[in-house]
Amino acid sequence: MFAYIKGTLEDKSSSSIIVEAGGIGYRIFTALSTINSVGQIGTQVKIHTHYYVREDLAVLYGFHTVEELGMFEMLISVSGVGPKAAISLISTLSPSKFALAVVSQDIKSLTKAQGVGAKVAQRIILELKDKISKEQLTNNTFGCSTINEQNEGDCALTEAVSALMVLGYNSFEASKSVNNVYTEGMSVEEIITKALKSLSMK
Repeated sequence: MFAYIKGTLEDKSSSSIIVEAGGIGYRIFTALSTINSVGQIGTQVKIHTHYYVREDLAVLYGFHTVEELGMFEMLISVSGVGPKAAISLISTLSPSKFALAVVSQDIKSLTKAQGVGAKVAQRIILELKDKISKEQLTNNTFGCSTINEQNEGDCALTEAVSALMVLGYNSFEASKSVNNVYTEGMSVEEIITKALKSLSMK
């Protein structure tokens, strides 16, 4: 319903912000990362939003970056993971660290988020990796062999592509952005971070 809201930041609390746009004040629930980075009250902001509707609930969630919004939407697509757990994870892990935790099956990093136990972390990893696997079956451009350079960096590139797919990018977008930003010796997290910046500029 709302792709983003652009207006004046009127208030900030520990769990939400209020943005006035067109004479209307929108209360937007968000993560600590957005609350900390959105700026001072009175400044102009652009918040990427998700309108969450259930039978007894209608809430506007929003984030300072498209990557955090993508992470939120991917998380709430996992069975048993609601907005509260998604917000907790976004407050604890950046999108690049989250995606890397999923592809490397790092349960410990995911459980650092308040309210996210080992069972929930395992479910997140299983379901999101399953989504990647299904796309792999229909896209031959995925895998270590997709990168022309035949060296030990190949699987780092593949891991980075997989991590971007966790955040909702398709294999073509992910592979292209990873190839564009990669230089020899970069860590997986560096590749993911630079690729995300490249994708957000489009």
